[in-house]
Amino acid sequence: MKKYSLIIIFLMLGLLTQSNAQILSGTTKVGTTSAQFLKIGAGARAVGMGGAYSAMTHDIYSVYWNPAGLSTSSNTTEVTFNHANWLADVKYDFAAASFNMGDMGTIAASFTSLGTPEQEVTTLTNPDGDGRMWNATAVAFGLTYSKMLSDRFSVGVNAKFISETIWNSSSSGFALDIGTLYRTPFNDLTISAAIFNFGSDLSLDGRDIQFNTDPDNDTETGPNNIPSNYDTDAFPIPLMFRFGLAMDVIKSRYIRLSGAVDAVHPNDNSEYLNLGSEFAYDEMFMVRVGYRQLFMDNSEGGLSYGGGIKYKISDNFGVFINYAYADYGRLTNVHFFDISLEL
Repeated sequence: MKKYSLIIIFLMLGLLTQSNAQILSGTTKVGTTSAQFLKIGAGARAVGMGGAYSAMTHDIYSVYWNPAGLSTSSNTTEVTFNHANWLADVKYDFAAASFNMGDMGTIAASFTSLGTPEQEVTTLTNPDGDGRMWNATAVAFGLTYSKMLSDRFSVGVNAKFISETIWNSSSSGFALDIGTLYRTPFNDLTISAAIFNFGSDLSLDGRDIQFNTDPDNDTETGPNNIPSNYDTDAFPIPLMFRFGLAMDVIKSRYIRLSGAVDAVHPNDNSEYLNLGSEFAYDEMFMVRVGYRQLFMDNSEGGLSYGGGIKYKISDNFGVFINYAYADYGRLTNVHFFDISLEL
């Protein structure tokens, strides 16, 4: 167990080092990262708890919040789909499926999509549109592996391919999420530590940044109509460290009240806390409330709440439906819905 605990210690030291570096720099680096869709929380249950979910994860949504939690699920197979009408008519979807291989661990595949509606291209000469249409999309494909190293400690890794496209230009790259989860002997208090989106920088390339130029601006001399490209910078993806605690404060035959907190350090903003709680009756009816981005500078996060119903159709087959509401301050409110099948 000591060698396993060292992994958690190293992750926590990394979080502390990065946090101190940001504080000393005096800047939060807002707006300096690409692939912002990777920061949208997946799953109505997690969103309803304010995103305080890295130590709560023992279901399919572990592939997003902490891949180490995937192997703690008691289900052999899980399939889920999450949808949200995001800000400014943007559509957000997340889907995943997992399979428990017993002592060999648990594997999962996931898909994340964010897309804008099509809009007509406007120019100075055609302010009402020139007949062409454009849109923007962002997708991520993930493969996850998680394993219990002891009856209380698990690790997990999620490898993902990321792609962003706007009209005829796109960028792509790869990233890793690495997580650990430890259930302590103290009332089964669970501790999580994880790093997310550790990967390559993204830069746009494509037809929209290509043009032809005349080097000396004289059609009578020298080479003319030379194919050229605009020079686009590469931007890092949103690296994030997350440390979480979760515990069942009350647990009886029919009643469970769980509380959780996540401390988050992103590379493009200030540190903040997510707080959440879940009340469950007979593990069938759930009510949740949380608060997102507490202590973040100029945060648009706030209150979130939701609920869920888990219905067992048979001993080996269940349906889990969840809803969550999240307040985004001056922007708007977002509603999340998901449905999961558990076998």
